[in-house]
Amino acid sequence: MKQLVGGIQWAVFLMASSIAAPIAIAHVFGMDSVDTALFLQRTMFVLGVACLLQAFLGHKMPINEGPAGLWWGIFVVYAGMVGVFYSAPGEALQALQSGMLYSGVLFIILSAAGVITKMKKLFTPAITFTYLMLLILQLSGTFVKGMAGVETGEDVIDLRIVTGSLLVLLITFVAMANKREWVSKYAVLFSIVIGWAIFAVIGRAPSVAIVSAQIIELPKIFVYGPPVWDSGVAMTTVFITLLLIANMLASMRVMENLLKQKFSLQVEDRVRQGSFVSGINHLLAGVFSAIGPVPISGAAGFVGTTGMASIVPFIVGSAFIVVVTFFPAIMAIFSALPAPVAYAVTFVIFTKMVSMAFAELDEDLEKERARKAVAIGLMTGVGIMFVPSVSFAQLPAVLASVLSNGLITGTIVAIVVEQLSLRRSKYR
Repeated sequence: MKQLVGGIQWAVFLMASSIAAPIAIAHVFGMDSVDTALFLQRTMFVLGVACLLQAFLGHKMPINEGPAGLWWGIFVVYAGMVGVFYSAPGEALQALQSGMLYSGVLFIILSAAGVITKMKKLFTPAITFTYLMLLILQLSGTFVKGMAGVETGEDVIDLRIVTGSLLVLLITFVAMANKREWVSKYAVLFSIVIGWAIFAVIGRAPSVAIVSAQIIELPKIFVYGPPVWDSGVAMTTVFITLLLIANMLASMRVMENLLKQKFSLQVEDRVRQGSFVSGINHLLAGVFSAIGPVPISGAAGFVGTTGMASIVPFIVGSAFIVVVTFFPAIMAIFSALPAPVAYAVTFVIFTKMVSMAFAELDEDLEKERARKAVAIGLMTGVGIMFVPSVSFAQLPAVLASVLSNGLITGTIVAIVVEQLSLRRSKYR
């Protein structure tokens, strides 16, 4: 029973933390409600399968897969190219669908060549700290806006939504700090259910839309047509894949340290296996016309908060997600989860990651070098977050998607600074 309830909590967390990306991408490509629901179905199916593959064949840690933020950015950039480089949205989506296949193949090649194993050495405590802090800082604005019900620059703050979000925030903090283990362990699940009820009472819960008359509907493959060769997408994919590898390595390192330090568990080094499975997961994303997945760093905050270090509930939750995607009516219910509730609960989970980030930095023995890399990386990354996205509009797609992302750029700068410092000290 424990594993089942824990699995449901994992499933709800996976859905709540992944639902925004497919809905936002569907919006920028002008999809109607039915196409949006089907795009969400395919994406969640791929994420559920990706989690299971990682659990059984890959890194074997409870790290949920989510839509990669980098791919999210690329989708948005290519949506802006419709009417310029592509005659219709379907044509751009077909090229991006093919890009997932390119990325999957590249993941597998780099994994087989041992390149990814060597890259792991770059993620020292200072770099992991920089990555986590930039991730937290980048998402904090999204969380606060989401809890206020502000999605666009034209939206105004709704006091009922803010009040509801604050109540969910308070309930989540109290539940997680509760001395009763059955309350603190399943705090996320309790908070989402209670939060949903609160928003239904105040009249701010979305209605459940009917997306299909069929009881069971399997995800379709190659929705936008057969794979095609697109040189622009191919070039973009090479760089994006390398950055996704960095993201994956950071997420794995954070979870490894958490399992070792807090739960005293022995963790096997399975970077090569994890990256190989990431390649397979990207191939699946291409086949099912979904968004490329990546291990989510927020999983460490979830595990640290709930205390569920066992991989069994994670597997149960992932399997639950896969099964649920076959039922359009259930998917429609999940997609009606009030966004402010998901943002409020996730906000609390990420507060746990702040302490994890500082614990990482404390492990670095060369404090001066670490602080220098962190300072330059954070200033660069946070500075970029204040530059309007439209300022990068004239740059090539690959540069625009990377340079406009403070998380990625700041982390790369920190790696470069630290590696230069290490080489300099080596030749002294």
